[in-house]
Amino acid sequence: MTASEVINLAIGFLAVMIGIIMFWSLPVPGFTSRKTAGLPFLSIIIPARNEEGRISPLLQSLQEQRFKQFEILVVDDDSSDKTAAVAESCGATVLKNKGAGKSSACWLGAEHAKGSWLLFLDADTRFSSVDGIRSLLHFYQEKGARGIVALQPFHTVERLYEHLSVVFNIIVVVGMNLFTIWGSRFKTAGSFGPCILCNREDYFLSGGHKGIEGAIMDDLALGEAFLDKDLPVRCLGGKGIISLRMYPEGLGSLIEGWCKSFAVGSKSTHPAVMLMVIIWISGSLTTAGALITSVIERDPAMMILSGALYVLYALQTAWFARRVGDFRWAVFPFYPVLFLFFAGIYLYSFIRVNVFHSVKWKGRKIKV
Repeated sequence: MTASEVINLAIGFLAVMIGIIMFWSLPVPGFTSRKTAGLPFLSIIIPARNEEGRISPLLQSLQEQRFKQFEILVVDDDSSDKTAAVAESCGATVLKNKGAGKSSACWLGAEHAKGSWLLFLDADTRFSSVDGIRSLLHFYQEKGARGIVALQPFHTVERLYEHLSVVFNIIVVVGMNLFTIWGSRFKTAGSFGPCILCNREDYFLSGGHKGIEGAIMDDLALGEAFLDKDLPVRCLGGKGIISLRMYPEGLGSLIEGWCKSFAVGSKSTHPAVMLMVIIWISGSLTTAGALITSVIERDPAMMILSGALYVLYALQTAWFARRVGDFRWAVFPFYPVLFLFFAGIYLYSFIRVNVFHSVKWKGRKIKV
């Protein structure tokens, strides 16, 4: 066994240990009470652009909630399909956004909202529990009903290509800076975007979505706006409460979606967390390379050690992934493909943002 092989193995094992430090836990709001007394009227605001085929599960899950003290405002963001008709058929109030983009749609919804608490939901989410809203509201109330509580929905997958989002989902959570072994020691990068709960007073005090209009990563920007007003931002996992299926339209949509956000969003990650992410990703590829090399050179000792490390990495990746989504175990023996895809899209996103200064999303060209 050569010195370089020993170094590669050492890097791999170090990366596994750093992975544990990097993604120590992902808490979710606990269910505390079945009571609804004391909970205020809630306005649910759903910005939607061409969501005809995806918004129905969310609206149905809202109708099934045991907590009933809410209104549903779907803000149609210049859709060219039947999004508005579908929303109205499910009992939602539809508002027409005269601006352009998610932030202006959310602001319009907040202006028309009657509730003292506001819940912003992406159209492709859905509550996975009939007590989902009640659990979320009780958690917010227990924390003083101030600032933001944001959940990252549990990612559900149906088709094989959707597993290519595995590493992205892990890094999106880790990149918020809150889930290392040190907990909230690092300042949060902002807020998760698909599910944001806040109170009306804090929302308008922060400037809300109007103050961040034009930001590509509206969720991170909104969190920063709340923090600037010394309002707390709490981010948690949504497993057992709320879920989503990302980019069911196909691989092209998946690439476009992750390209839109990733290189920009990574700028908000704490340098220490970013360093851990880089080491963890590099270790995954180093480990795979060490195994391939040992097989080519027919080195039994190296094959055993690198093989054990490869299995360890596959199990760790699966462990992390199953915290954020129902990804199938069968894909993780091929985990290097997932990491290579992540690296390729990250590089493409970096070029789009820093060289061409534009990205595409839902038929719009967005300047950055």
